[in-house]
Amino acid sequence: MKSLFAGVTLLTSLLLSTSVQAQASTRPLPMAPPLPTEIPAARDEAYAGTIDLAIDASDITRGVYRVTQTIPVAAGTRDLVLLQPGWLPGNHSETGPYALLADIRFYANGKEIPWVRDTVAVNAFRLVLPEGTTQVTARFVHTSPLQSGEGRITMTQEMLNLQWEKMSLYPAGYYTRRIPVKPTVTFPKGWTVYTALDGFSRTGDTVTWNTIDYENLVDSPIFAGVHAQRWDLGQNVYMDVVADEPEFLAIKPENLETYRNLVKEALATFGAKHFDHYDFLLALTDRMGGIGLEHHRSSENQQEPKSWINWAEMDWDRNVISHEFVHSWNGKFRRGIDAWTPDYQQPMQNTLLWVYEGQTQFWGYVLAARSGVQSREMVTAMFATAAGKYAEGTPGRAWRSVEDTVNAPQLNRRRPLPYTSLTRSEDYYVEGALVWLEADQIIRQGTRGAKGLDDFAKAFFGVYPGDWSQLTYDFDEVVKTLDGVYAYDWATFLRTRLYGVNQPAPLKGLEMGGYKLVWKDKPNVYDKGISDDRKTLDLTYSLGMTLNNDGEVTSTLWDGPAYNAGVVNKVKIVAVGGRAYSKDVMRSAITAAKTSKAPISLLVQRGERFQTVEIDYHGGLRYPWLESTTAGKSNGFDKLLASRTR
Repeated sequence: MKSLFAGVTLLTSLLLSTSVQAQASTRPLPMAPPLPTEIPAARDEAYAGTIDLAIDASDITRGVYRVTQTIPVAAGTRDLVLLQPGWLPGNHSETGPYALLADIRFYANGKEIPWVRDTVAVNAFRLVLPEGTTQVTARFVHTSPLQSGEGRITMTQEMLNLQWEKMSLYPAGYYTRRIPVKPTVTFPKGWTVYTALDGFSRTGDTVTWNTIDYENLVDSPIFAGVHAQRWDLGQNVYMDVVADEPEFLAIKPENLETYRNLVKEALATFGAKHFDHYDFLLALTDRMGGIGLEHHRSSENQQEPKSWINWAEMDWDRNVISHEFVHSWNGKFRRGIDAWTPDYQQPMQNTLLWVYEGQTQFWGYVLAARSGVQSREMVTAMFATAAGKYAEGTPGRAWRSVEDTVNAPQLNRRRPLPYTSLTRSEDYYVEGALVWLEADQIIRQGTRGAKGLDDFAKAFFGVYPGDWSQLTYDFDEVVKTLDGVYAYDWATFLRTRLYGVNQPAPLKGLEMGGYKLVWKDKPNVYDKGISDDRKTLDLTYSLGMTLNNDGEVTSTLWDGPAYNAGVVNKVKIVAVGGRAYSKDVMRSAITAAKTSKAPISLLVQRGERFQTVEIDYHGGLRYPWLESTTAGKSNGFDKLLASRTR
């Protein structure tokens, strides 16, 4: 009887299924709707007239920028598309903060007109203009973040960082270099204003500059502040600084001299300059958001507030200046062919970021040492930290190439990841620098010290002196220029090191240069500086994790001892071996385990649950250092870091 009932049920189900399928075959199925009309592609034609851009940046109480743009249009124009910049130079991905614009209104012939946001390109505003419109006025507010969780803070009670692309629109269909703009900004009362723009004119607290094309306007941000000072570094290069407090500006003359040395060393290295004048825009702050961003005639930089007055203690924090200065040559003047775009709507491609950023990282280290902006000891420690990371701290090298990490800015937009050591991040910077170090040492050994990567720099970046437009390159030109310095199979070298996976640790350049990676039970000066400032405990190469000041795990090394014991991000270490957690207690337990067979016992909290975790590790504290293999004699690495002008 049961079998008969089951058969009837099955038959009923089949009949119902057939019925549903029959009904589906008789009704319409979904069809793809048409996409909106494409955004007009940029063309190399002059725009109809000069855009007037006026920004009121005086409201530091509420942290907002109020914008008015007057945009001329050609006679007979009825359809206008205005764009928020999306693919921002130096960001390597579409990072336009579209949501920060609010209260957006457009006017024509004295009346407000409606607008429609494109449903695909959500940074595009479509307007139908009344007959006879000669100009459109746009009014809106840029709602600057007030706390870091909302985005990067750009305005405080003491300073601001105005980036034009974050608070302006431009007409679609034109190369941005063909769109003229007349900029005006009103600042808080009495503030000092710094920018690379020309034609500075001030009336009260309102400043105007010469008309400039939109591309170069975007490339010329502003730092302004109540506590500010400027220094002339020579060669038409200036250090423009704003600070949280006036005492933070008190740099000693001998330390200021290192920045003058940096200018000389860079010009000696590259053999030409591609700017008529240059401004380091530097914020000494922990109130405004951090930044390091390149521009052709300036750079945006942030350092910790006391990095000038506590010069030796903050040595680790000063590399941003040399790195961003190098970008004037590498990334701004010379740029990978697929990274250059005619506007901020066309996607950038990052296939050559290992040159754009990797070689900039390399020269940023080298020039900091050559100039004294950072000590030789600090720069050597920075190389040691890099070597340790790729020797033992990045298991993701087994499956992912350096070249593939150039996609990280688009894949992840620099958000935190749970296991960065496995997924990898933007390793084209630092592993790229180690590859370029090896290239330098290959040239040095092959030419018996007569040449080095300096010769590549002059040949590649030193062309067309005084020209500050852009000159693109491709993989083949990189190889050809290297080959012109020293004949070698550079194509295979670069493709193996950068495009290959599961490669040996990138230590060969250091080894050829007369150094080796060693491990010690205390941090090198670079790692110590960062840990002390950020109040962290880095146990990456011992237990395989990093802790914050409260004992909470902030990163875990994939397949490391902590990971294998089930300790992951956000777990909190409550006690170590029965003693309340502290950094000293943790260090002591790791050291004691070297001479004991007993595992390290941790009481951990994960959410509302507590458990005891035992980690069977006996290797002691381990931190990466570099050690000379040439017994104090001169070697290729030391020669690389030696001054070229002093």
